[in-house]
Amino acid sequence: MTKYELVSDYRNNESLRESFNELAIKTFELDFRPWYERGYWNEQYVPYSYVDKGKVIANASINKMSVLIDGTAYSAIQIGTVMTDEGYRNQGLSRKLMQHIMKEYEDRCDFMFLFANETVLDFYPKFGFTRLHESEFSMDLEKSSIQVNKGAKIKQLTVKKDIALLESFAEKRYINSNVLDTKNNASLLMFYFTIPFKEVIFYVEDLETIVLMEEEEDTLHIFDIIALNALNIEAIMASVVKETTKKVVFYFTPSCTIDGMNATISPNDDDALFVLSKNPLLKGNFMFPLTSHC
Repeated sequence: MTKYELVSDYRNNESLRESFNELAIKTFELDFRPWYERGYWNEQYVPYSYVDKGKVIANASINKMSVLIDGTAYSAIQIGTVMTDEGYRNQGLSRKLMQHIMKEYEDRCDFMFLFANETVLDFYPKFGFTRLHESEFSMDLEKSSIQVNKGAKIKQLTVKKDIALLESFAEKRYINSNVLDTKNNASLLMFYFTIPFKEVIFYVEDLETIVLMEEEEDTLHIFDIIALNALNIEAIMASVVKETTKKVVFYFTPSCTIDGMNATISPNDDDALFVLSKNPLLKGNFMFPLTSHC
């Protein structure tokens, strides 16, 4: 196999950073520029890449995270942005990057995890990762006592006009769930504010709470709730649902159980969770916050 240069942590190298971004656009249609041009790419996100003649040809990144599980904080490494340029595939580059990362961090964290799509479900078990099935948390409003708050004041936020508010909430957000959540995750949350969810950011003024949400027919999808104090989930739901809303789907582990809420283990081959740990840490019904995926 041709030997390529292995480089890492090059967020301040404009040439390599742009090459990394070009590969991300080509592979995932994902443009990182709005994130790093605003200074949100920090030391927590570290790419490991093979480079050929100054061009990033393969990559696997890590995000250093503090994960709260059943009230205990664990040091975690999430692996993501695994990609190889079409012209360099079938050379085992992803395998070598995985092996390098695992060797470098095996004694520096409590566990590692990643999310994989259906094309690579057989790849990660080769490194000792175990697949775990997350749960879908949802609420049937017909079985709930929640009453629509018609007087709720909701404002749609934009990165252009409301960046100071978004940065403040990302930095100071309250932990949503002791069952499963992440801490000190402002950089990654700003990624979601500036790229994937920039069109679905809403502010419930009376509750001083940001809700990332999107309605699809009679179902409200809530991707995250960001507040500075403990959540009053019933008051938040009353503020954001409509009279036509029949179901709410949460993309995180809610902190409480209220009437109409249920959890169902839901295998997902498009976003499958794989974990590598010495001891079982996750059990029962849980879901990693969608805004913690890297």
